[in-house]
Amino acid sequence: MSYVHPARPEFERELPPLPAQLADIHLSLAQRIWRRDGVRQVVVLMLIAAAWELAARVAGNDLLLPGFLQASHAWWDDLRNGELVARTAASLSLLLQGYALGVVLALTLSALAVATRPGRDVLVTLTSLFNPLPAIALLPLALLWFGLGQGSLVFVLVHAVLWPLALATLSGFQGVPETLRMAGRNYGLRGLRYVLQILVPSALPAILSGLRIGWAFAWRTLIAAELFFGASSGQGGLGWYIFQSRNELLTDRVFAGLATVVLIGWLVERFVFDTVERLTVRRWGMQR
Repeated sequence: MSYVHPARPEFERELPPLPAQLADIHLSLAQRIWRRDGVRQVVVLMLIAAAWELAARVAGNDLLLPGFLQASHAWWDDLRNGELVARTAASLSLLLQGYALGVVLALTLSALAVATRPGRDVLVTLTSLFNPLPAIALLPLALLWFGLGQGSLVFVLVHAVLWPLALATLSGFQGVPETLRMAGRNYGLRGLRYVLQILVPSALPAILSGLRIGWAFAWRTLIAAELFFGASSGQGGLGWYIFQSRNELLTDRVFAGLATVVLIGWLVERFVFDTVERLTVRRWGMQR
């Protein structure tokens, strides 16, 4: 004869009220503004600018280290006369071409690697061989193949984007939990629908990380390549602008060009990649 435990009586327990300092939480306007990441980043940039100006005043040599105000004046002058705008537009045009082509090739190789075992072996082997190779090291070979023009720059940009993005995408696909894979198969998802509705959303944090890394590699590779030659007949982008300014000993314009490179990189990170993350993986609760 089995023993039956008696049912425990039900009861309710009232929780004590929250302390006054926790119940009446109210942030001031300044506190709400300070909680924004963009505001804090702007403050950091202002501190860097102040430190730069102070270091230039201590050095006292405009040729070696112009101040922030002097470089800002040169930047504004070239922005008004259109030279800096034209150089920036030339660099971004080439960057978008190489970046887009590299992204398409990386996603294609990653899809083949996920679909077939030979494709995965090929991608892993090629990534192991070419990912450690700096893209700028291929510039002499690109000059032999495509000449002194846009083709050479696009070639090295594709190399800079392709391998880190393909590696990150493959790692993201391989990290998809088996539970999600089985759930997709149970719902009858196959082929492209299975990839788009199961694999891509789950691997999106890794894919976005690869896109960030590929963008950074492509941007620095383009500027380094343009330091040696223009995109076409000596008419290059920001790298060529920096190189010409250095030859003419216009150090304030050199810093203006470098500041433009940094500013564009920060704007892309802040308003492109951060926005995509906020609307996708953070909204879905996949990333903090």
